[in-house]
Amino acid sequence: MIGKNSSIVVVGTGAIGGVTAALMKNAGFNVEVVCKYPDLAEKIIHQGIHAFGIRGDVQVPMPAVATVKELSGKKDVVFLATKATDMLQAARDLLPFLNDSSVVVSLQNGLCEDAIGEVVGRHRTIGCVVGWGGTMHSPGEVEMTSSGEFIIGNIDHRPDDRLVPIKQMLDTVLPTIITENTIGHLYSKLIINACITSLGALCGLYLGQMLSRAKIRRIFMAIMKEAIAVADGMGLRVEPYSGKLDYYKLTGNDSATARLAAHLLIMVIGIKYRRLKSSSLQSLERGKPTEIDYLNGYICAQGDRHGVDTPVNDAVVKMIREIEQGARAISIKNFSEPEFGAF
Repeated sequence: MIGKNSSIVVVGTGAIGGVTAALMKNAGFNVEVVCKYPDLAEKIIHQGIHAFGIRGDVQVPMPAVATVKELSGKKDVVFLATKATDMLQAARDLLPFLNDSSVVVSLQNGLCEDAIGEVVGRHRTIGCVVGWGGTMHSPGEVEMTSSGEFIIGNIDHRPDDRLVPIKQMLDTVLPTIITENTIGHLYSKLIINACITSLGALCGLYLGQMLSRAKIRRIFMAIMKEAIAVADGMGLRVEPYSGKLDYYKLTGNDSATARLAAHLLIMVIGIKYRRLKSSSLQSLERGKPTEIDYLNGYICAQGDRHGVDTPVNDAVVKMIREIEQGARAISIKNFSEPEFGAF
């Protein structure tokens, strides 16, 4: 049984993993972390992870290793908080450290649960939406920058007794909601990231600069419309993002009045989060691959599977892969390509 004395590992000590590990450990849970670098592991063992921000300020030492293969033994609960690009290798490395009853909770950006389930088993995989923000200022120095919640659930929409103790663990970080429509919530977050994160990676602009342009707002809406059409093909009900942004209302009416209202709403998002910089853009600037396969790429793959055309998402995926390969520059001129000529 999973409970207070369960052996827990958080794999990845960036902003989300670092804050989660520190606050769970501070609340008395048995937490070990995998932090990628030997010198950081030594720092965490002796000095701790320093987590600060809107949930207070703690510095919590805890067991730490640089690689999954160095873990101390079998784990009951894994919180997988790596980048999606590192996720599958981490999942494969975890297999010797899992019991039959172990669970793996995905804290990734994008919809990664199906891929994780293929490696560790769907019966072991718990879906989780991370509805709050954080920043890693330096290794072991992590800040919670915005409040919110976790949403967790069984990825096959089944009752699951393991969710209550996992909720108790995550409640030490922020309030945690158990849902029967995990994939619907995950897909909801995926849609907004497929718009904001991916378009930001193409043009290199902050969100406010990007959404002040009518053409980009029209592309933003087209990504959403394709995503909802794919969800319909999947038989998936998409939940409102953060309980507020209802994609069905936003995309379901093509009248001039509805289009104007949608543009105004998107402009408000741009103004409110005007200094937000795309995480995929930051990855590209560091010479790292993006998580495109688990964002727009997921929409395209499901579209192919269910016979739904996704030309705009296809174009976004193609261009970002070209940027990753050095064959295309990050530039506002990318929106002048023929693939976006209709906008």
